[in-house]
Amino acid sequence: MDLVREYLLLGLRFDRLVEGFVDAYTGDPALRRRVENEPRPEPLSLSRRARELRAELPGATLQAPRREFLDAHLRALECSGRTLGGEPVGFVEEVEAYFDVRITAGDQDAYRAAHDELDTLLPGAGTLAARLQAHRSRDEVAPQRLEPAVHALSSALRDRVRARYELPATETVRYEIVTDKPWSGFNYYLGGYTSTVAINVDLGHRMANLPHLVAHESYPGHHTEHCRKEAGLVATQHHAEQTLFLVNTPQCLMAEGLADLGLHAVVGAGWGPWAEEVLADLGLRMDGELAERLEAASVALLGVRQDAALMLHDRGAEPADVLDYLQRWLLVSEPRAQQMLRFLSDPLWRAYTSTYVEGYPLLRGWLDARPAAEPLGERYRRLLDEPLTPSSIRAELAA
Repeated sequence: MDLVREYLLLGLRFDRLVEGFVDAYTGDPALRRRVENEPRPEPLSLSRRARELRAELPGATLQAPRREFLDAHLRALECSGRTLGGEPVGFVEEVEAYFDVRITAGDQDAYRAAHDELDTLLPGAGTLAARLQAHRSRDEVAPQRLEPAVHALSSALRDRVRARYELPATETVRYEIVTDKPWSGFNYYLGGYTSTVAINVDLGHRMANLPHLVAHESYPGHHTEHCRKEAGLVATQHHAEQTLFLVNTPQCLMAEGLADLGLHAVVGAGWGPWAEEVLADLGLRMDGELAERLEAASVALLGVRQDAALMLHDRGAEPADVLDYLQRWLLVSEPRAQQMLRFLSDPLWRAYTSTYVEGYPLLRGWLDARPAAEPLGERYRRLLDEPLTPSSIRAELAA
């Protein structure tokens, strides 16, 4: 039995249960056709199959990193089958099985300190929430100017990424503006070094956030990672398991963490003035230095959305109380909090917030812990190229 082939079939079968479970598949199309022609699978039978494959892994003739990668992902699929089959699984246990992290509530004292720092950065009359909302409104990009701004930032980031990390000459990202989605942006990797990046115009996008969004979805984030792994792990090293990208697996935490660190890796300190200069060519005016300082202060609020998920799914809080919590600590409007609640309530995405909350600090700490002689860009290259998992990152930090 080819264990990797069985893993691919198992992952593809989950997509028969939940549309969108397979985020990307660039492997043998015959496997997908086979699954499409099968009867709809039973969730608990898929869970059992994941458990069987995990038991067979120690005897597989695979190098340790591949075995560790497959073990973590089969554990996630085993849990997905249980939850889809109606078995009771605690939310904290579910997140740990999916993403290889153990989550806890955030520190409200740290949130208060972040509010104090934001208050200092945005002096004036009125509440902090009102002043922050006024600043965000001034920073917003008009819908008709969104696409040109995205293309300008993408071009500038692409130049930097291609100068540092080899990318296939044919790689391409196409952007499209969409509406009525639970997320702000989404990368659809199509294989062959091509992505479509959808940007949800409903949310309103700000100049301060656009550099992060483009870096996250394209350069050096999701698109770049897919291209590098397809060209390296798949085409050269024949790691067929890397042709499949599944929602609610450790892949997601690693991918979201490295994507959130993309701007840090390729621009670094001074990204605000850099973005200000790029957008100025389009007649857009942003205060890049203030944007950078506000973002640094807001990092301490990262855990608020995970707190909200815990309230909703672990503690049985009412949605109205979760909305109040999001508005209070994130200082956002009710419509924005409603959009966050929509994402947290989606059956497929309800646990996914933890990938952002836990991925960024884990990988930022790992990047910062690199040897003095190792450049940041080279450390980041490993995230793009290797089949790392949260556990392997923690093991390196411990060592």
